Amino acid sequence: MNVPDWVWFATIGGLLAIIILDLAVVGRRPRAVSLKAASLWVLAYVAFAMVFAASIWYFAGSAPAESFVAGYVTEYSLSVDNLFVFVILLARFAVPVEHQHKILLIGITLSLVFRALCIWAGAAAIGAFDFVFYIFGALLIYTAINLVRNKDEESDFHDSAVVKLMRRILPTSNDYDGSRLTTRVDGRWMLTPMVVVVLAIGVANVVFALDSIPAIFGLTQDTFIVFTANAFALMGLRQLYFLVGGLLDRLMYLSYGLAVILAFIGVKLIIEALEGNHVSSILGVHLPHIGIAFSLGFIVVTLLVTTGASLVGARVTSKEPR
Repeated sequence: MNVPDWVWFATIGGLLAIIILDLAVVGRRPRAVSLKAASLWVLAYVAFAMVFAASIWYFAGSAPAESFVAGYVTEYSLSVDNLFVFVILLARFAVPVEHQHKILLIGITLSLVFRALCIWAGAAAIGAFDFVFYIFGALLIYTAINLVRNKDEESDFHDSAVVKLMRRILPTSNDYDGSRLTTRVDGRWMLTPMVVVVLAIGVANVVFALDSIPAIFGLTQDTFIVFTANAFALMGLRQLYFLVGGLLDRLMYLSYGLAVILAFIGVKLIIEALEGNHVSSILGVHLPHIGIAFSLGFIVVTLLVTTGASLVGARVTSKEPR
C-alpha cells in the first residue's frame, strides 16, 4: 500500500493514546486482574484489530486487509510462546500480583519500540537484497525444527546471561517498593527489581521477534501492515497472559502447531524468492503459488486443530490414574 505520512502519524498516535490510557487506568489503582476483566480487554483489543482490518479493506481493498489479518493472527499466536517466559519471569522475581499488569504493559510497550526498529531494518534489508528471503525462509524452517526438538525444555530467562548482566550493571535493591521503579536504600537511590523485570520482558520479546518478524514478512512485505499487525498483537498480549496464563500447561501440542506454521511460512518465502528469480519448477516439480487467503486459512486451521488436540489430550491425561 502507498500509505501517506499522515496515516502513519495518525496510526502511531492512536496506538500511543490507547497505551497511555491503559497505563493511566492501570496505574491509578494497582490490583490483581480478574478473569472477567482480562476477557473483556482481550475481546476489546481483538475488536480494535478487526475494526482496523475493516478500515484497510474499505480504503485499500481486500488483499491488504487479508494480509493484515493473516499477519495479526500469526503474530498473536506466536506470541503465546512469550507468555511462558512471562510466567517464569514474574514467578522467579516474585512480582506482587497487583503490580504484574503494570510491569507487563511497560515491558511490552518497550518491546514494541524495539520491534519497530527490527521491522525497519528487515524492510531495508529486503529492499536492498533479494537473497534475504532465502535467509528468512531458512531461519523459519530452522526455528520450527528447534521448536519441536526443544518442546519440553523450559525457557529460563531469569537465569540468562542478559538478566545477570542487567543486575550486575544496574544498582538494584533487593526488595520492591510498591510499584515504584526507584527507591532509596541507606540514603542511596537505587532501581527496584521491577526495572530488571521490565527490561527482561522487553529483551525477551525482541528475542522472539527473530522468528516472528521474518514470519510476517513471509506473508506481506508491506511495512505498514507488518508494523500494525505486530503492534495490535503485542498490545493484546498482556491481557491474554491473565486470561490463559493458568491454561498454558494444557496447550501441550501448541508448539507443534507453531512449528508447522513457521515451517509453512518459511517454505512460502523460499518459493516466492524462487518465483522472483523466475524459477517455476525444481527437478520437474512445479512450484505452487501460495496466496494470502490460503495462508490465512492454513494458519487458522492449524491453530484450531492443535489447540483442540491439546485440550482433549490434557483432559485424557488428567483422567489417567497416577
